[in-house]
Amino acid sequence: MKLKVGVFGTGHLGKFHLNNWKEIEGVELVGFYEPDDATAKDVEQKYKLKRFISPEALIEKLDVADIVAPTNHHFELCEAAIRKGRHVFVEKPLAHTLDEARKLIAMIREANVKVQVGHVERFNPAYIAAKNFELNPMFIEVHRLAQFNPRGTEVSVILDLMIHDLDIILSLVKSDVKHISASGVCVLTDTPDIANVRIEFNNGCVANLTASRISMKKMRKMRLFQKDAYIGIDFLEKKTEIIKMKEDSDKDAFSFDIDTPKGEKKTIAIANPVVKDSNAIKDELQSFVYSIIDNKPVVVSEIDGYLAMEVAHKILDTIGKNGVVSVH
Repeated sequence: MKLKVGVFGTGHLGKFHLNNWKEIEGVELVGFYEPDDATAKDVEQKYKLKRFISPEALIEKLDVADIVAPTNHHFELCEAAIRKGRHVFVEKPLAHTLDEARKLIAMIREANVKVQVGHVERFNPAYIAAKNFELNPMFIEVHRLAQFNPRGTEVSVILDLMIHDLDIILSLVKSDVKHISASGVCVLTDTPDIANVRIEFNNGCVANLTASRISMKKMRKMRLFQKDAYIGIDFLEKKTEIIKMKEDSDKDAFSFDIDTPKGEKKTIAIANPVVKDSNAIKDELQSFVYSIIDNKPVVVSEIDGYLAMEVAHKILDTIGKNGVVSVH
C-alpha cells in the first residue's frame, strides 16, 4: 500500500519537492495546499494535481505531510498534521521560534509519529564521500555565500543559510558549545544579510563560519582540520579532498614526502574520493519514506533540527547584544 503524500507550499522549493515525489516509489501524491492563487493555478496545470483550499482538508487525506511553506507557517502546519497522527517532513528551520520548536517536540513524542527536518546538505554527495573517512575535526572553517534572492528573507541569513552548516558541525562535534562570538550586518533586509561567527566547543574544537546572501558569487565550502588530516568539502561543486599522513591502504592516493621540523620524513597522501552523482532532495525524501516503512530513526530528527535552531538563535542574540550594523 502506497504512502499518501501532500505538499504544503509550492513555491520555488516546493516545486522541487513535487518533482522528486513523483519519482519515488511507494508513494502517491494526492494533492497540495498553496494559498497563492496564481501559483496554485500554475501547479494544477503543470502537475495535474488537486489543489486543497485548506490545510485541514489535505491533512485528512494524507499519511505524510511535506511542509515547504515559509518558516513562519511551519508551526501551525506541523501542529495540524501531528495532531492528526500524520508523519511530517518539514523544511529547515524546524520552526520560527525556539518556543514553537519545543512545543512541536512535545507533540511529536505524544503522537509517536516520524518527523524529519530538511537539512539537505546531510545528503550532499560530497559530504557523504567525506563521511567515509573518520571525521574528528578540531578546527572548522566554513564559507556559505549566495547571491541575493528575495525568497527566504523572512528570516536572517543565520536561519536561512548558516543553519545548514550549524547542523553538520553539531553532528560532527560531539561536544557542547562553550562560547559564541558573532557579528552581522543588515544590508538589504531588516535582519542580518551577512554574518561571521566563531563557535568554541568544550572539547577544544573551534568553528569559524561566514554566511552571506548578498555576494557576487556562490560558494558552499567547509574545511575540516584534525590530527594528521585535512578534509575539504565543496557542497556546490560536489568535490571532496582529503590530505593526510599516508597509510598502506592509500594505494590510489597521490603522495609525496616532507621533512618535519624535528627532521623526520613523513609521507603525505592526497586523495579525491569518488563523489557519486545524486539528487540530495530526492535522497532525503526517499530516506524519510524508508524510515516510515521500516520504522527506523530518521536521518535528521526534530531534535537535530532544534539543536541547530538553538545555536542559530544564540548567534542572533550575540549579534543583537553587539549591535547589528545596518547600512540601508
